[in-house]
Amino acid sequence: MIDLLAGQVVRGIAGRRSEYRPIVSQLVAGSRPADIARSLVEQFGFSVGYLADLDAIAGGEPAWDAYQSVADAGLRPMVDLGLRELATAQRLSELISSGRLEAAVVGLESLPDAQRLRQFVELLGAARVIFSLDLKDGRPMTRIAQWSNASPETIAAEAIASGIERLLILDLARVGMGDGVGTEALAASLRRRFPHVELIGGGGVRGPDDLEQLAAVGYNAALVASALHTGRLKRDQLWL
Repeated sequence: MIDLLAGQVVRGIAGRRSEYRPIVSQLVAGSRPADIARSLVEQFGFSVGYLADLDAIAGGEPAWDAYQSVADAGLRPMVDLGLRELATAQRLSELISSGRLEAAVVGLESLPDAQRLRQFVELLGAARVIFSLDLKDGRPMTRIAQWSNASPETIAAEAIASGIERLLILDLARVGMGDGVGTEALAASLRRRFPHVELIGGGGVRGPDDLEQLAAVGYNAALVASALHTGRLKRDQLWL
């Protein structure tokens, strides 16, 4: 997992983006995206990773060159750039088709309306879209009026009805805090209802015990950052 801010990889802290600082890692000196990506490839064997472009999510220009540098380092990114517009989705589609990106992440936090999600699925294809169910302390982060009082499970179900087949459940309040993911009950419920959907968990993975728990409730994969950079997770402990 790579959080990108002002051209540097930063350490996420509970979604409080004003407090994010360049990452200090045991894996590599510095915080350049390409260097971090290369270390993840060489030391853990990853070929696909998650990249959140925090400047773009906040409304700035996407860091297209940084995505390319990460891909050139051997890590094909799933990119969350705060996708809102179809024109941006079209550019992402071209990069995915070229093999430089793995998928486009559509974040609940940035999505302007529910219909736009269906349009993104139609444009990109279901296999190339990941819907990020963005939560903060378990509550959905959304500007969409019809979802303002909806439960996370209701929003997830409506996203799946729009064609979503890959779902990331991310509680930003747990990012970088080392308190565990905290979405196991939600994931278990969604797994029972939607056995065909790929579930990815994120935020707060501490070590191998957390990965084992996520697998037990039905997650297919997990986003991990701090536990890799601090050495709490080793290569032979990465499994779901």
